[in-house]
Amino acid sequence: MKLQSERVKRIATAAVVGGGGVAGAGALFYGLVLGQALLARKTIPQVVSPPPRADGIYGTHFGGEPVRLAVLGDSSAAGYGAESSSETFAAAVAAGLAEQLHRPVRMRCLAVVGAESKGLPPQVEVALRQHPEVAVICIGGNDVTHRVSIQTAVQHLVHSVRTLRDAGVEVVVGTCPDLGTIRPIQPPLRWLARRWSRQMATAQTIAVVEAGGRTVSLGDLLGELFYAEPDRMFSLDRFHPSGAGYLAAAQAVLPTVVAALTEPGPVAGVPVGLEPALAAGEGVRSLPQAAAEAAYRPGTEVSAAQVAGHDRGPAGRWAQLRRRVWPRLPQQAERTPDRAAEPA
Repeated sequence: MKLQSERVKRIATAAVVGGGGVAGAGALFYGLVLGQALLARKTIPQVVSPPPRADGIYGTHFGGEPVRLAVLGDSSAAGYGAESSSETFAAAVAAGLAEQLHRPVRMRCLAVVGAESKGLPPQVEVALRQHPEVAVICIGGNDVTHRVSIQTAVQHLVHSVRTLRDAGVEVVVGTCPDLGTIRPIQPPLRWLARRWSRQMATAQTIAVVEAGGRTVSLGDLLGELFYAEPDRMFSLDRFHPSGAGYLAAAQAVLPTVVAALTEPGPVAGVPVGLEPALAAGEGVRSLPQAAAEAAYRPGTEVSAAQVAGHDRGPAGRWAQLRRRVWPRLPQQAERTPDRAAEPA
């Protein structure tokens, strides 16, 4: 499998061929982008192992009916690069959710390595057979590297979110991560990847909240940690996160998953500027404004809100911007494997 090197190649090809502004910058920029792509491809080794399966029941020491969780999306949701099932993103979310709710969690991970947003509907179809109560979706990176138009990618995502919401499933979307944080990608290719990633994340946030879901900005959430401790935060391919990296991502998403299950419905807000008990930078905004801010503030949740009983204001739908406290997640997930899970 040449997943990592091909992804970098696609970024470079898109920068040279697909961006008119880039092409117009001249042959010097062309050569620089291509050179950086070739260097990145040589730097990233090939990893052929599939992500470990993490389906099962977590928190088996708790009583009660298990919460049903589905994890959908691409390699980040699947835990590509993790060395064991307990180190995957899906396992960390499931284990953390069990600890927070004091209930067992039956988790099914249907994410597919290399998936674009157009690959979500089949995952949703299988997930609905399990009647999940909440679904976590991480998607967008492959749409960026393939230079799928934002409109097309978001249409597929919205269709999936609406299908889940129509079935009564709460939905939390981890928006497109900042591909500019990947170490083997150097400027100016890194700058282009960062810009495209943030554009995708902003559009995803607006569309998902309009469709009834919640989002968490992943952005460059792990950027500082990756630069400070690359040996710990990256997997062996130096491209995907390690178990420690996936744990950090799960810590950012988990509080919103808990809120989706325990605080359903739009947040009842008050006029902007008068929100009580909110941290600096939090509060109610128009959805476009909230989406734009979240794209530059990793770990930020955006959900629907109401102001004076109204869903919309002069600038469109109201949205709540919030940075929740990250809970400490168990390093080793207690799990009973789900032997009956059908293949993804």
